[in-house]
Amino acid sequence: MVQKYDIPKIIIQTVETLKKAGFEAYLVGGCVRDLLLHMKPKDWDITTNAKPEEIQKLFPKTVYENKFGTVAVITDSEDPALKVVEITPYRFEAKYSDKRHPDSVSFTNNLEDDLKRRDFTINAMALEISNLKFQISKIIDPFNGQKDLKNKIIRAVGKPEERFNEDGLRIIRAIRFATELGFTIDQETKNAIKKQVHVLEIIAKERIRDEFVKIIMAKNPSKGMEMMHELMVLKYVAPELEDGIGVGQNKDHKYTVWEHNLRSLDHAAGKNWPFHVRLSALLHDVGKPVSRQWSEENKDWTFYGHDVLGSKMSVKILSRLRFSKKDIELIAKLVRYHLFFSDTEKITLSAVRRTIRNVGPENIWDLMKVRFCDRIGMGVPKETPYRLRKYEAMIEEAMRAPLSVGMLKINGNQIMKILNIKPGPKIGFILHILLEEALDEPKKNTEKWLKNRIFELGKLSEKELENIGKKAKETKEQIEKKEIEEIRKKWWVK
Repeated sequence: MVQKYDIPKIIIQTVETLKKAGFEAYLVGGCVRDLLLHMKPKDWDITTNAKPEEIQKLFPKTVYENKFGTVAVITDSEDPALKVVEITPYRFEAKYSDKRHPDSVSFTNNLEDDLKRRDFTINAMALEISNLKFQISKIIDPFNGQKDLKNKIIRAVGKPEERFNEDGLRIIRAIRFATELGFTIDQETKNAIKKQVHVLEIIAKERIRDEFVKIIMAKNPSKGMEMMHELMVLKYVAPELEDGIGVGQNKDHKYTVWEHNLRSLDHAAGKNWPFHVRLSALLHDVGKPVSRQWSEENKDWTFYGHDVLGSKMSVKILSRLRFSKKDIELIAKLVRYHLFFSDTEKITLSAVRRTIRNVGPENIWDLMKVRFCDRIGMGVPKETPYRLRKYEAMIEEAMRAPLSVGMLKINGNQIMKILNIKPGPKIGFILHILLEEALDEPKKNTEKWLKNRIFELGKLSEKELENIGKKAKETKEQIEKKEIEEIRKKWWVK
């Protein structure tokens, strides 16, 4: 059966170039899987029976700087994802001494030899493009990948223990694919993961980090976290999180620390928030198990200092996974200050300003998102009750540009110089008068206009300036009051 798929023109042209030269050429791997799932592929891979040198002769711009046969074809596509198209010859692979790369490769003329070296059945299919309007005319599927796609199963190609022994990262990749696609992992593959999980000890932390981030960025990341725990993988990624399993909390919480953290993460994912918010939501209470103490007075559990401990633990976890310094600092801040509000009746505007200073104005709204996740993770049905709206209003109020003489294009020292006077109350009166007039007509806030006005005001007595200045101060306060009322009205708070 011939079926049409949305394949970029540059990919079609690349395949056709190989075929016109007398070679076989197929789309292979992840792009095939995504096409069959009616998803847009993130990248495109082509496999062929042409050898690297033969591939290079067919394309004007290529890069071949590896021992695995992959030739990168440089295209003139405007799409960044299609600037480079990778073409790999059919190949055999020798053993993987480093559990990552084959010790050596040898080329073959048999497509199935190439497919059987791949990780999972859903990634071990090839598609042939026909000459008839560039449709798919043939699916090469020797390991029943289509059946596993239909049944939503992640299954290793051949013997799963051999696949994981070749490249230990496939262990966490199995979990990542299952999480991203909403699939389950077949039992034989699960058993092999548990048996071979120790291989992750020698896998580069950067590679583990990248797969972990993809799990966090999935639609339902908690499923991936649960699978990592079930298959004993999490202890090689972030074992500190497992300390929250079965750890009960105080009366405000319905769930254990582990469940609470996962629910917080899922809320961030449901809102499609960025990875640093998701990761902060997952880690925000990681310090609770070690800070947990029983209070005889309250007859309940306490977790004093878990925010500070959690921040330090987050730094340790993220550093171990080789996250960037920038990401580590940001997530540590969001974890450290996730308890920034407790009671809207007691919190002061100055305390809000301190929090903004601590996390940075550019991060304060992400801190609010972590706070939302924390609340939803407690089992509270509403995301923004009055209290959280009050916090948001206070943040906006604290971040509002204050109306001050600092907004003027002239300062007190310049006034003294223009009028040839010494420091005194007169300067303050003049500044407030200038501010009122500039607020009323912003176009007046120029050095030229202000200088001329200063000469005029300088002719008035100090008492006259004082009276005008008091009126100007009252006007400023009225404007500020109105702005704050508008902010509170926006958030439906008093």
